[in-house]
Amino acid sequence: MRTKVREYRRMAGMTQQQLADAVGVSARTIISIEKEQYSPSLMLAYRMARLFGTSVEELCLLEDNLRMEGEGE
Repeated sequence: MRTKVREYRRMAGMTQQQLADAVGVSARTIISIEKEQYSPSLMLAYRMARLFGTSVEELCLLEDNLRMEGEGE
């Protein structure tokens, strides 16, 4: 799943460790999400979106993902 976590984290002036501490996960989890090696759970995506003042859909690019799935039908 593509996300804008890195973009939002940098705009907030946060390190990966600071974001991890703020949402209750390890820095390794944030690194993996940013490298698209791990998809955040819905709850984690919600916590990050709330922290950044955006929606889960915007943070996780859900609209693009749904559009791509629809094109394959």
